[in-house]
Amino acid sequence: MKFSFSEEQEEFRSFLRRFLEEKSPTTEVRRLMATDAGWEKEQWRKVNTELGLTAIAIPEEYGGQGFGLSEQCIVLEEMGRSLLCAPYFSSAVLTANAILYGASEEYKKKYLPEIASGDLTASLAFTEETGAWGISSMSMCAEKTENTYRLTGVKSFVLDGHMSDLIIVLAKVNDNSGSQRLALFSVDSTATGLTKNLLNSTDQTRKLAKLMFTDVEATCISSEDDVTEAMQKTFLKSCIGLSNEMVGGAERLREDTLEYVKMRMQFGRSIASFQVTKHKATDMLADVELAKSAAYYAAAAFDDGESDIAATASIAKASASEAYMQTAINAVQMHGGIGFTWDNDTHLWFKRAKSSEVFLGTADFHRELMMQSWDQ
Repeated sequence: MKFSFSEEQEEFRSFLRRFLEEKSPTTEVRRLMATDAGWEKEQWRKVNTELGLTAIAIPEEYGGQGFGLSEQCIVLEEMGRSLLCAPYFSSAVLTANAILYGASEEYKKKYLPEIASGDLTASLAFTEETGAWGISSMSMCAEKTENTYRLTGVKSFVLDGHMSDLIIVLAKVNDNSGSQRLALFSVDSTATGLTKNLLNSTDQTRKLAKLMFTDVEATCISSEDDVTEAMQKTFLKSCIGLSNEMVGGAERLREDTLEYVKMRMQFGRSIASFQVTKHKATDMLADVELAKSAAYYAAAAFDDGESDIAATASIAKASASEAYMQTAINAVQMHGGIGFTWDNDTHLWFKRAKSSEVFLGTADFHRELMMQSWDQ
């Protein structure tokens, strides 16, 4: 596949970068990450009313703009670059795709237009207390009553789960034959029996919650079919999106670090002239560019319907995880002592690199998935 961004896509990237540099400087990131919410409704409103970013990859028939994953990945890359504190990934990526691929037509029409407009924030409750991202790790089971379903159990590491208006829960349900299938359920954030606890996490720019369900009333929004395939597609698409977000953060770290070593003087000359600094700068460039290639290719391959998208998505996530983390480590080391201080901004991206490294699966987890997909 020959891939390059179009002139329109590059113009969109430039405009978006200027917008986010204005709306999400590190002073604003620090202010928002110190709050329990982690984001601000007024800023979220501006992101949607001025740019319509949540609608970009939602089909037009559901109130979106109908662009592909490649365009959404430009948005994610620039958000990763600026560390935008907003419920974009939880609402417009994870939950929107789960609804798009797994919900019945009735609920697509109900929820997707509201997500596209930014009026509804939503979280996908997927992982449980083990933190495992494999569908086989699911244990929560919905109990069917006469008119509805009831949920009891725990979902952990739910992105923005403490603040979202809507929770989409993945759980097992017993069908008429006595076997179990996976289904999607919608739960209002104010539902009786739902307890939401904000988790303490290393990365304060991305809030995670633990949701405890005690006989909570839920609505099944999926059809009678098992949603395993739909959730796998959601997972792959989200991994590609996160990979692009990660390369945006890694590139920003690399650029900021190079600017610092150029102006930092030691022994009468810039430390950028030292051989060890040049070696680390070269390593950072190679790591970021390789991860970019994998992430960009994965987005284009998804849009083109390539058959090996499972392996491609895992390659992108594994590459981006390692590149971002290693770039962050090098950035801290090249800043020297100041790189370990709270006042220096390097730690903001370092912590995001660490949280993103494990979110949606580690590099080792994805290498295993990649090998499994090639064995089939």
